Amino acid sequence: MALFCRRDRSKSKHLTPAVQHGDRGGASTLTNIQCRILKWIAHDVPDYRGVRACEGSSRLAVLMGDEFFSKIAGKLIVDFGCGEGADAVEMTVRGAGRVIGIDIREDVLQTARQRALRAGVQNTCVFASSTNELADIVVSVDAFEHFGDPAEVLRVMDALLRPAGEVLVSFGPPWYHPLGGHLFSVFPWAHLVFSEKALIDWRSTFKTDGATRFGEVAGGLNQMSIARFERLISASPFRFASLELIPIRKLRPFHNRFTREFTTAVVRCRLVKRT
Repeated sequence: MALFCRRDRSKSKHLTPAVQHGDRGGASTLTNIQCRILKWIAHDVPDYRGVRACEGSSRLAVLMGDEFFSKIAGKLIVDFGCGEGADAVEMTVRGAGRVIGIDIREDVLQTARQRALRAGVQNTCVFASSTNELADIVVSVDAFEHFGDPAEVLRVMDALLRPAGEVLVSFGPPWYHPLGGHLFSVFPWAHLVFSEKALIDWRSTFKTDGATRFGEVAGGLNQMSIARFERLISASPFRFASLELIPIRKLRPFHNRFTREFTTAVVRCRLVKRT
């Protein structure tokens, strides 16, 4: 079963963003001005480290909640988009019955396998690009804002689950968070102030992968807002069993249903199949 695919950029990787977009007239002038402003603001190559510090504590406990490890105890888990395997290994060490980490990138899968071997859990924590085993729980950590086709991802997750299974999701920051543009948030909400083209042109001064849109950058960035995520779930094979919007700590007094897009740090939810 395929995990998901990314757009092929091989034909465009040697073109500059200006050629790919076909700059013209006033739009080109405005883009150039914005790009110069971005270069002036960000003198050095930015180092985006996210908005949550997990040093000294379990990343999974912070992102997934206090009850996470008791919930996965003894279960068959699929870590969807496992990356280099740190979360999958931790789940195994802390009581999951068996963990299958899946990712489309073979280089990170190799790293993940070595991590499992060093932890001595290589027999119960395995990594592959796909699996035919059905899981009790599918886990997705910090990924839904990156998937190129999140609707298709939800359909694949449905196919990976046993009938009574569930999906545990945590992602953030969502798009309207002050740093929701990730790398492109050179200051709070910069990704909303500047045009996509100006931000991509600015990025091309220190990245040479030929990306022309947010979704084409390394890791992808799909502009996932809370409202969009809710619409995706409503059109998916799943329904919300629970949905928790964790506010930015300093903005907690201002967090409500009207301000949630701008004041939510983490979206955490439990999804179950529709009956």
